Amino acid sequence: MPRMTPSEALVETLAANGVTDAFGIMGSAFMDAMDIFAPAGIRLIPVVHEQGAGHMADGYSRVSGRHGVCIAQNGPGITNFVTAIAAAYWAHSPVVCITPETGSMSQGLGGFQEAQQLPFFETITKYQGHVANPARMAEITARCFDRAMLENGPTQLNIPRDFFYGDIDVEIPQPIRIERGAGGEQSLQEAAELLANAKNPVIISGGGVVMSDAVEECKALAEFLGAPVVNSYLHNDSFPASHPLWCGPLGYQGSKAGMKLISRADVVLALGTRLGPFGTLPQHGMDYWPKDAKIIQVDCDAKMLGLVKKISVGVCGDAKAAAVSMLKRLEELDVHCLETKGARGSEIAAEKAAWEQELDEWIHEKDDYSLDMIAEQAEEEGSFLHPRQVLRELEKAMPEDAMVSTDIGNINSVANSYLRFERPRSFFAAMSFGNCGYALPTIIGAKVAAPERTAISYAGDGAWGMSMMEIMTCVREQIPVTSIVFHNRQWGAEKKNQVDFYNRRFVAGDLENPSFAEIARGMGAEGVVVDRLEDVGPALKAACAAQKEGKTTVIEILCTRELGDPFRRDALSKPVRHLEKYKDYC
Repeated sequence: MPRMTPSEALVETLAANGVTDAFGIMGSAFMDAMDIFAPAGIRLIPVVHEQGAGHMADGYSRVSGRHGVCIAQNGPGITNFVTAIAAAYWAHSPVVCITPETGSMSQGLGGFQEAQQLPFFETITKYQGHVANPARMAEITARCFDRAMLENGPTQLNIPRDFFYGDIDVEIPQPIRIERGAGGEQSLQEAAELLANAKNPVIISGGGVVMSDAVEECKALAEFLGAPVVNSYLHNDSFPASHPLWCGPLGYQGSKAGMKLISRADVVLALGTRLGPFGTLPQHGMDYWPKDAKIIQVDCDAKMLGLVKKISVGVCGDAKAAAVSMLKRLEELDVHCLETKGARGSEIAAEKAAWEQELDEWIHEKDDYSLDMIAEQAEEEGSFLHPRQVLRELEKAMPEDAMVSTDIGNINSVANSYLRFERPRSFFAAMSFGNCGYALPTIIGAKVAAPERTAISYAGDGAWGMSMMEIMTCVREQIPVTSIVFHNRQWGAEKKNQVDFYNRRFVAGDLENPSFAEIARGMGAEGVVVDRLEDVGPALKAACAAQKEGKTTVIEILCTRELGDPFRRDALSKPVRHLEKYKDYC
């Protein structure tokens, strides 16, 4: 076995796993390894805040389909990763979080920047590798990379800072990739027979379809059955929007067409989705989940099968392989729904047309509070745009190759109705973790992974404030992106709860901010203010064109304070007050 230092063993193992980019902030804890990143072909991209590095690694992995890597100084640098790794966990992103630790001889003494770093990540990683001896550096590092891909999620590589030094004899392990199968023969046959006997099958195309590169296989299955396809929540890129069978996303602010069609299903094929609770909640006043339908769930993690929704058949398998297997089996069966493909196709087209017309006519929100805010701002100096009109114009101007990330918040959630994609690995959201400050750093990581594609982030002014400093990373590191900020001067999602449950008693919900376009210019980027509807599309097109010239642009769109529906109406209850001093706060 060749002789090398543990630092060399680490870096050689990174190289063996194809690592070319890592995100983080330099630190003395791993400087010996960092010193040889460049000759190994690894670029360390310095960020402004370590949370941004974790999100960048997430975006990188979601676009590339391979590892994203983040690394930072022990202690406070590592604790700043926690939120981003939690988001990566719920996005099923194979991020490897490298966490240098206090030296082995001083642990437990309360030294400088000391923390117990393994407990922080225990519940938000798929595997935690701790290097307990320098001689095991390559072994544990390789295992972290293998497990991230095997289990579709982040892993932690924890290394005492003194273990980078010394001399070891080591062989660098080669990556292990496990081929995933279609599932059990019996469950696949039962699934095919259920579909064959269905009168009105509907397919949910989930994140697993994207991760297994199964869009074409999902299309083939849907076309054979004539089945409408809905996207699982925040996986709008799991089926091409131009396809006649595409019916839009389920979940919060999703497609009414998709919801109406799935409500009529007698068999639902949930392909590559865990059927998360937030993505199947009632929406638009509809409790659309079909109560009497037979549910076939396909997921590569057996623990997800039947966890949230009652199922008839559970298939533990790869979405791509399962789709191929089911189609082959269906071709050998008497498939009842083939006789009604034409009629069901007309029904799909009609529901989609009705939803598109409703979106065209849905110029602004119509609840009492929103109407009051629209009237109030009409009297203010300046022009403010209706968010729904803005989102429609952005949709029309969106480049076909665009990658879009969205933050958490009211306007960003409404965007779910308008974001459509033609190819997978194009849409990134914080999923069910729902943390603010996600969109900008994630799209930066995506742009690093796919520099030839157009990269766009959406954020409200509240969430934008948590990550806008990463514009400096874009400028400094020449990573051009377009960032759209919906400036409505409020924390919209939570303020909606104060409207609905607390009689418009607003506490800490209003934001008075300077011009974000000016701040962007101060950081070295382009900054554009949009306050006329006719300028929305041209501003986006110009900013996307500027990416090809290496320029980052922040588009600040001035929006009214109207608010869309809340995240969920069952999350709060009307307040009850017993003390006399609070009697007016009911």
